[in-house]
Amino acid sequence: MAKPFRGVVNLDIRDSIPDWGPYEQPKAPPGSPNILYIVLDDVGFGAMGCYGGPIETPNIDRIAANGLRYGQWHTTALCSPTRSCLLTGRNHTTNGMACISECAVGFPGGNGHIPPECATLAEILVEQGFSTAMVGKWHLCAEDEMNLASTKRNWPVGRGFERFYGFLGAETNQWYPDLVHDNHPVEQPATPEQGYHFSVDITDHALDYLGDVKAIAPDRPVFLYYAPGCAHAPHHVPQEWADRYRGRFDDGYEAMRERTLTRQKEMGLVPPDTELPPLNPIGTPDTRTGPDGKPFPPLDFTRPWDTLSDDEKRLFARMAEVYAGFLSHCDDQIGRLLAYLEEMEQLDNTIIVVVSDNGASGEGGPNGSVNENKIANSVPDDLAENLAKLDQLGGTETYNHYPNGWAMAFNTPFKMWKRYSFNGGTSDPCILSWPAGIEARGETRDQYHHAIDIVPTLLDCLGVELPETVKGYTQHPIQGVSMRYSFDAATIPTAKHTQFYSMLGGRGIWHDGWKAVTTHPTLSGWSRFPEDTWELYHTQVDRAELHDLAAEEPGRLAELVGLWFHEAGANQALPLDDRSPVELLTTPRPQLAPPRNRYVYRPGGAEVPEAVAVNLRNRSYSIGALVDLPEPGASGVLFSHGGRFGGHALYVKDNRLHYVYNFLGSDQQKIDATEDLPTGENLILAASFEKDGEDPPGTAHGVLSLYYGDRKVGEGRIRTQPGKFSIGGGEGLNAGRDSGEPVTDDYPGSSPWAFTGGTLNRIAIDVSGEPFVDLEREAAAMLSRE
Repeated sequence: MAKPFRGVVNLDIRDSIPDWGPYEQPKAPPGSPNILYIVLDDVGFGAMGCYGGPIETPNIDRIAANGLRYGQWHTTALCSPTRSCLLTGRNHTTNGMACISECAVGFPGGNGHIPPECATLAEILVEQGFSTAMVGKWHLCAEDEMNLASTKRNWPVGRGFERFYGFLGAETNQWYPDLVHDNHPVEQPATPEQGYHFSVDITDHALDYLGDVKAIAPDRPVFLYYAPGCAHAPHHVPQEWADRYRGRFDDGYEAMRERTLTRQKEMGLVPPDTELPPLNPIGTPDTRTGPDGKPFPPLDFTRPWDTLSDDEKRLFARMAEVYAGFLSHCDDQIGRLLAYLEEMEQLDNTIIVVVSDNGASGEGGPNGSVNENKIANSVPDDLAENLAKLDQLGGTETYNHYPNGWAMAFNTPFKMWKRYSFNGGTSDPCILSWPAGIEARGETRDQYHHAIDIVPTLLDCLGVELPETVKGYTQHPIQGVSMRYSFDAATIPTAKHTQFYSMLGGRGIWHDGWKAVTTHPTLSGWSRFPEDTWELYHTQVDRAELHDLAAEEPGRLAELVGLWFHEAGANQALPLDDRSPVELLTTPRPQLAPPRNRYVYRPGGAEVPEAVAVNLRNRSYSIGALVDLPEPGASGVLFSHGGRFGGHALYVKDNRLHYVYNFLGSDQQKIDATEDLPTGENLILAASFEKDGEDPPGTAHGVLSLYYGDRKVGEGRIRTQPGKFSIGGGEGLNAGRDSGEPVTDDYPGSSPWAFTGGTLNRIAIDVSGEPFVDLEREAAAMLSRE
């Protein structure tokens, strides 16, 4: 509630007494610390050097040396859900984030919107006199709101951050990112050839935000939420960083697990008798099937290193080198932040939190990928294609992800990976440093904690109580507990007693050192949840969840399963959802405008995100450009949607019309006109796809024809993707140019390959399914409708 005015108002100001209290901006108490919240992505427990891993992170190691490392800190096993916990202190399904925001469903626990009753840390601190800024990955906004026509209530600037520079969705190309600055999309300031990389760009902005505040008010505390895309796929990094790891992974992931576990024991991060689980702890396609013979997920098993060919070993090792270089490069940017804080004499009084949002990712499957988007299209990777791209891994021509054997290794000593409720998905690095407030240096802590515990910890350190209301909304109680008790008391028992897990059909529950967890494969489509097998582990001593005690302690298991249902009910975690990625990503969701048969786009303006652009998946379509061509010589892109790793485009080159459908970066299906362009006004240049079949289901096949007005000037057979061109915000739709990563390298000119030499009036796309006949009449009518 606003402060009441306590001055005196009379007729004459000379007889009146002012009171500035209700009008002053909030000010934090003198000496309040800054907060630097570093949220890494897909970095497993056993990846970084300070957690026993092989990847050099000297700056994160420095943070750990000045503070504490937690050995039993946990996440939800997926991006958006964990990030919602990290910013609100409530469980993911209480936050409406049962899955990533792009996979929202119309139920309370998974609707993709953090309710205002669960205020973010930024919303709390901005009213306590903090400046708040965020750079990097947001991923807490429903996909239908990631566009300029939508409400901005769930963009960072709508949830307490005064400044924002980054991307809204699940992932982005590190060389050609989807950038938003505060409340509007922007183009990247340079190209990869000019030295651009997303991690460097967001760090530049982070330094600017810090400097802008401290130059004016040196004592005003800053809450900076720094969330690089690293180390989520695509693993993009300058080659010299990957080359630093040449040869270090040549003996494979199993050998790396052994070495990492040895170091972790020496560091005291895991009990000394910890063992490694098998490489395929829940089965393989050859050993396990689901109800009614449903197959085991083909991506969720690991190939033993000694079964690989020499070429495969070389490829897999390079994929790990690139990932390692990516993380080291990110650590170098974190070093820039530390140096800047130190230069400003702010480092000692800055609370630094370093965490990962889930375990290392198994989404590369058993063979890895040069285009990680294939998983979202249920298209298997081709090993020969991957080998052909070996020297391009990490560069602009790949959207790469390592094979899941490395996920197991980077999650050492745990089983499985991201998405799973086993510790491989949920037990992650957590480092806390605050030299002015924590006496301990370089120590480890064994208390059990979770992502929901960070917000209450920070509020405790600041002496801030959760307000009863934020922005007029009565607040849901914070569900986490403060970790501050553990700062200077290494052996004190954990203050936490229960934590539930639910992710993509998998389930788990931890209570007082014991954990029950299902072996249900995530994204399997198996359903039949009452038939799930539950395993029981005493994780206080069996951190790797290796010794199943379900048969020995059926009573304890039954108690924990019952507790899971209680927690699921209290946290609105039902219904469970284990559908495939394609089903999840293409589920119908609310839109500002209902689907229509004809869409019209004009040149200029911002890129249209895929989620709100015309949907051409598995259907016939026609794309028509209305142009004026006063003379020969026109050139450039008329229409583009997607990018190098999946997309299509209509463009003019060498005075002829061309169309390319880039199928997941693997097959650039190009159709060329056989005649030069006509000249004149109100000309229609068109491409029309007529579907005549699909194989496999969802992958449409048919004939793509090019037209000048009513005259067909080219045709060829193509296939179209069953799923989206990209995950998250991704490459959107443009008229008159192709911003970001090009759909094809065949474009004339240079980025953004804008259409020149004529006037593009508009693009119209018809998805009515009607045949593209009588073109002058039909196309003219199509283009005239608005």
